[in-house]
Amino acid sequence: MNNIYFTEEHHLFRESLKDFLQKEVVPHIETWEKTGSIDKSIWLKLGEMGFLGINYPEAYGGLNLDLFYTVILLEELQKINSGGFAAAVWAHAYLAMTHLNAEGSEALKQKYLTASITGEKVGCLCITEPFGGSDVAGMRTTAVKKADGYVLNGSKTFITNGVYSDYLIVAAKTNPELGNKGISIFLIDRDTPGISATKLDKLGWRASDTGEIAFDNVKIPLENLMSEENKGFSYIMQHFALERLIMGINAHARAEFALEYALQYMSERKAFGKSINEFQALRHTISDLYTEMEVCKTFNYAVANQLDKGNYVVKEATMSKLKSTKMADEVIYQCLQFLGGYGYMEDYPMARLLRDSRLGPIGGGTSEILREIIAKIIIDKKSYKPAT
Repeated sequence: MNNIYFTEEHHLFRESLKDFLQKEVVPHIETWEKTGSIDKSIWLKLGEMGFLGINYPEAYGGLNLDLFYTVILLEELQKINSGGFAAAVWAHAYLAMTHLNAEGSEALKQKYLTASITGEKVGCLCITEPFGGSDVAGMRTTAVKKADGYVLNGSKTFITNGVYSDYLIVAAKTNPELGNKGISIFLIDRDTPGISATKLDKLGWRASDTGEIAFDNVKIPLENLMSEENKGFSYIMQHFALERLIMGINAHARAEFALEYALQYMSERKAFGKSINEFQALRHTISDLYTEMEVCKTFNYAVANQLDKGNYVVKEATMSKLKSTKMADEVIYQCLQFLGGYGYMEDYPMARLLRDSRLGPIGGGTSEILREIIAKIIIDKKSYKPAT
C-alpha cells in the first residue's frame, strides 16, 4: 500500500537519510539529551544534505520536493529515539520556515529563508503564551505601531528552539480591540535589544531548548511585518493543519519504532522455556496495537496526499493528531510493559520514548481543544477557510 505514495526515489532518499542520521546524529544523541543543547554544526550538515529545504523553492536553495519526502524525514527522525532533536528540526523547518516562506517579503526570504535552508540560521515560532495555552485568540502580547516600526511587549512560552534560535517568528496583537482579527506576525532577530529567554526543564524532549521568552519594548522595523497587518490569525490557523499532521505522523512513526523494538526483544526474551512472543496474551495484544498503528499511518498518508495536492485539510489534520498521539501513548506504554523491568531502565529506549511521546496530546493544540474543533466542524457545521 505504501507504494501508492512512495516512489523508488523516495526509498533512495529514505536510505540516504537513515545513513546520515546514524553517522552524524545518533553518536551525539546521549550528550544532547543530557545537556539539552544541540551542536550548531549539525544544522549546517543538515542544510548541506538538503534536509532543511525539502519542500521549499529552488530560488532560495530548496529542493521543491513533494510532501512525502517530508513524511520520510519526520518518520526517520522519530526512529533515532530523541523526540527533542526531532522537534528542534521540524519546529525550524516546518513551523518557523513555513510562515517565513508563506508570509515573508522577498527581502526577508532572501535573508532568512536562504540561510534557514543552509542551516546557517535557525528559527522558532512564538505563538503560545503563559496565560493562553491553546487559546491563540486570547494572546496578550502587543505590537504598537510607531512612525518607524512597532514596539513589542509581552511573553511567549513552551517555544521549541526558544533559547538558541537565531530569529523568531512572533504573533502579537496590533489591534487588541479586534480580538483574533487584530493579530499580526513579525520576524525578529534574536540579538534585538529587549529579548530575553529562559530555558524550561521538561519531562521529555530533553535535547531541545524549550524556552519562555519575554519581550520588553522590542523595536521591530516596519519591513519585518509579515504579509498584512491584522491577518495573522488566519495565517496561524492555515498552518496549524501542517503542524497537526506533522505531529500525527511523528506519533505513528514512534509507535512503529516502539513495536519493532518490542517485537525484536520478545523474540529473544525467554520465559518458562519459550520466547515470550509465543504467549497468546502478548501475541494478541501486539496484534491490536499494530492494527491501531497501521490504521493511523494509512490515514495520515491519505491526509498528507490531500495536503500535497493543495487541499485544505483542517478537519482531517486535526483528527490525525488527536487519534495518532493517543494511539502512540497507548502503544508505547504497552511496549514498555512487554520489556518488564528492562522497559523501566534508561539503558533501553522505552523510558525516553514514553516521556517524549506524552507531549503529543498537548503540544500544537491539546486533545481537548482538538475535539472541540472537530465538534464545531461536524456538529455546528463551522467552515474553516484558507487565508486570502
